[in-house]
Amino acid sequence: MARDICVVGILVDERASKAPEVQHVLTRHGSRILSRSGIPDPGRQRGIITLTMQASENERQGLEKDLQEIGGVVVKSLTLGPALE
Repeated sequence: MARDICVVGILVDERASKAPEVQHVLTRHGSRILSRSGIPDPGRQRGIITLTMQASENERQGLEKDLQEIGGVVVKSLTLGPALE
């Protein structure tokens, strides 16, 4: 299965209440996540998470779908190119 290197941006509104759901999804997809960075949006109740992933298109789309099912979560991704395996 071909895998790509992807960057996924996640914006979480009401981060204090949504964090457990978001964390659960990220844990389920953790085997494809190479790095994760998270910061609170200054002065707001939002969180910003950036992931670098090595995943197939279906795996990336699965992560996005699972996150988007959580209310108040926005997900955008960018595929940089094929992973070297």
